[in-house]
Amino acid sequence: MRLHRLDITAFGPFGGTQSVDFDELSAAGLFLLHGPTGAGKTSVLDAVCYALYGAVPGARQSGQGLTLRSDHAAPATRTEITLELTVAGRRLEVTRQPPWARPKKRGTGTTTEKAQSWLREYEASAATWKDLSRSHQEIGEEITQLLGMSREQFCQVVLLPQGDFARFLRADAEARGKLLGRLFDTHRFAEVEKRLAERRRATEAEVREGDAALLADAHRMQQAAGDIVEVPPPALAPGEPGLADAVLTWAAVARSTARERLTLARTARTAAESAQAAADRVLDDVREVARLQRRFTEARERAARLEERADAHREAQARMERARKAETVAPALDLRDTAEAEHRSAATAEARARLALPDTYAGAGAPGLAAAARKAAEELGGLESARRAERRLGELTRERASLDRQEREDEDVRQDAESWLATWEATRAELQARVESAQEATTRAEQLAERRDPAQARLGAARQRDQFARDTDAAHARALAARERATDARVHWLDLKEQRLQGIAAELAAGLVDGEPCAVCGSSAHPAPARKDAGHVDREAEERALAAYQRADEQATKDERGLGLVREALAAATAEAGDTPTGQLAEQAEELELRYAEARAAGSGLHAARERLAQAGLEHERRVAAQQEIALRSAARVSHRDRNDGERASLEEELAQARGAAESVAARAAQLERRAALLAEAAEAVRVAEDTAQRLKDADARLSDAAFRAGFDTPQAAAAALLDNAAHRDLQRRLDAWQLEDGAVRAVLAEADTAAAAERPAADLAAAERAAESAARRLRETASAQDEAARRCAELDRLSTRAGASVRRLAPLREEFDRVARLAGLAAGTSAENERRMRLESYVLAARLEQVAAAATVRLQRMSSGRYTLVHSDDRAGRGRSGLGLHVVDAWTGRERDTATLSGGETFFASLALALGLADVVTDEAGGVRLDTLFIDEGFGSLDDQTLDEVLDVLDSLRERDRSVGIVSHVADLRRRIHAQLEVVKGRTGSVVRQRGVQDRAGGSVTQGAPGER
Repeated sequence: MRLHRLDITAFGPFGGTQSVDFDELSAAGLFLLHGPTGAGKTSVLDAVCYALYGAVPGARQSGQGLTLRSDHAAPATRTEITLELTVAGRRLEVTRQPPWARPKKRGTGTTTEKAQSWLREYEASAATWKDLSRSHQEIGEEITQLLGMSREQFCQVVLLPQGDFARFLRADAEARGKLLGRLFDTHRFAEVEKRLAERRRATEAEVREGDAALLADAHRMQQAAGDIVEVPPPALAPGEPGLADAVLTWAAVARSTARERLTLARTARTAAESAQAAADRVLDDVREVARLQRRFTEARERAARLEERADAHREAQARMERARKAETVAPALDLRDTAEAEHRSAATAEARARLALPDTYAGAGAPGLAAAARKAAEELGGLESARRAERRLGELTRERASLDRQEREDEDVRQDAESWLATWEATRAELQARVESAQEATTRAEQLAERRDPAQARLGAARQRDQFARDTDAAHARALAARERATDARVHWLDLKEQRLQGIAAELAAGLVDGEPCAVCGSSAHPAPARKDAGHVDREAEERALAAYQRADEQATKDERGLGLVREALAAATAEAGDTPTGQLAEQAEELELRYAEARAAGSGLHAARERLAQAGLEHERRVAAQQEIALRSAARVSHRDRNDGERASLEEELAQARGAAESVAARAAQLERRAALLAEAAEAVRVAEDTAQRLKDADARLSDAAFRAGFDTPQAAAAALLDNAAHRDLQRRLDAWQLEDGAVRAVLAEADTAAAAERPAADLAAAERAAESAARRLRETASAQDEAARRCAELDRLSTRAGASVRRLAPLREEFDRVARLAGLAAGTSAENERRMRLESYVLAARLEQVAAAATVRLQRMSSGRYTLVHSDDRAGRGRSGLGLHVVDAWTGRERDTATLSGGETFFASLALALGLADVVTDEAGGVRLDTLFIDEGFGSLDDQTLDEVLDVLDSLRERDRSVGIVSHVADLRRRIHAQLEVVKGRTGSVVRQRGVQDRAGGSVTQGAPGER
């Protein structure tokens, strides 16, 4: 992959359009990207990443809250990134435009446009660009497939972040594993670990669930067996070995014991059934004798009672005979009572009807009254026309009142409408002013909202900047103090070492033995051996001083690393917040927040103001329409009132003749209607009274004749002999009951077996019942015991069968669990068989780390003049897991130590070598995609001149693979060493780029502004 040209518009700190010609910068193989803090050096790299993947590097995108659109851009200028590059032999051009809020073409405010992307390919044969796609997804897939790298891999391989690799050198195995896992895509191995662990948990849960069910069945069998089994069930937990065999063995013992108990229960029940049958037969015999004896005694008592009631029985028979004779007279009695009742009712009605008539009709008969009623009806028929006229007059009167009422209502509405319309213009102007004011406030609130979030972000960054500045001072003081202590410890150690060397002769002389050769001169004679003085320093004192120095040096190195981390954080916060004081930023943010709240509050009434204006317009139209309708109704009412007055005069003259002396025609008609009704009612009442009197006379004659034929002297005697239905039924019931009782008593006294039983001694029924009850209770107890034993056996058989099936079903599942648990333990590094406790993913990443260390060592040896070599270590760290250790071998001392012990400069070129080695390995992993352009971000300031030369030589050697390397740095010395430069200059209106290529070594530079301006 080789970059050719990059065009940036309204992106990050670049307010206008800036162009970068990478072909010119790459001509020398090594170029420098520099500029002051916050100018936008990193934004150039962000633009490259955004053009390729549609997103900036993850740390800056999510961690720092990066805003893609420039705050310096004009409102109508859209953010756009265009990158021209060659990858896999194809020359492509990628253009991306993120979503943005542009001003509306009509009215005020903004509208959001969607993101857009273009991908074009240059066809050399036709010397033209061909459009390939405008789909975000298709472009992303095409770029990822061509590069063979994800966005994370690209940012690690092409945009080499030295700070990340410095942390990688100091990180533990877990942190290294996360970075390597993202770069080499080993998630499938982690997925294997996860799947095995999930399968192990699933099978373990199934085994435990099966064992829990088996134990539940064992507890149910114990409940079913009760206390018949002396041995308790196995006290094992789910998952313990031997559980199944123990449960099945106990179940077999419980079943055999239960069958023995069932056999004994059956024998006891058979004996109880025989005893109960004998007791029941004796009880039946005693009950029969007792029943016959009671039956005979009761019959004798009933016969005595019948004899006592014999006279009453004969009297009831006579009373029944007279009632039967009177029943032949009953129809005549009923007919006479009915006729008498009808006559009394008719006479009463006649009297009441005559009272309602005038005295002139007091003696009139039915024909005369009927004739008078017909005459009144004829006169009433002549008033029908007058009635219609009277009803019409009432309608006209009501119409006239309604017209007057409508006229008054319309007048009120007309006056109200005129009053409201008189203020319409002023009301409309006021409401329109409110709408315009709220609209302006809404627009102002939207504009302030766009400025508020960046201001809050800058304020947060400024507060972090101030905190990091304080932390930097504290860390710098700690580092200075630690370095001073390390220097003092080193001076002390060297002093002791020098003193020991000066007194080394006395130390050697202490080991001389007479007759044995000297280790220095070889002589066996020792005439004047040296003596130790009072201040002699021995080897132990020197080693203690050396250990103290090493501890002080390690602490100083640790404090210096902490100072470097705090400075990096301070630089990042300063880049985002700038140099503006925090108090000033807080005041600006507070002012923006206050103005935004005021504008939002003022604009919140926009919808209500528009609604009120619209409602007022509708009310104006309604009032005007009401005025027009009132005018039309007023003209119609005048003509209607004239017609009404003429018709009323005509009807009033007609009614004056028809009603006569009455108040109205209706009153006159009511008088005639009442008279006709009373006369007709009286005529009918007189006729009915005459008819009922004749029917009563006929009924009296028939009653006297019927009573004589029935044998009664008078009709009253026949009526007295009659019985009503209830009395007749009661008397007949008593006669029938006496007759039945007499027959039943005679039949019982005539029975032979009853008479024979009466002659025997009294039966002892209570003793027989007690004996039968005792036998039945014994049978119930034995039957219950047998049923309980049978249910116990059946339940134990059922549960045993289910337990056996569960054991057979769980057998293959237990085998699978053992196998999966072993594999999961090996893959997760927790198994005893995995001696180094290395996870599967760590094992794969360890192989990749070995490749990275080997590739990095080639460059690290050159940068360190052959002193340092990076090696992979799979040793366990304490009690932790092994696999991702990284050590450095120091050729000067021959010792292997952790990479975290490197100094600041050593850490830089070690991390640079690691980054370049990782780039080579990831490139090979991605399918050998050629990477012709690389960027290295910061870290050169920690190198001395000699090391810097060696590092630049290594970077310059990358040209052997036809690569170009861009260095992002503040180091001033690099500007003299590297001639191809891209400078980012910041200003109040945004940043601009100045480019100087190899041909510009003699001097001169070009400031890049608008497209094509070189």
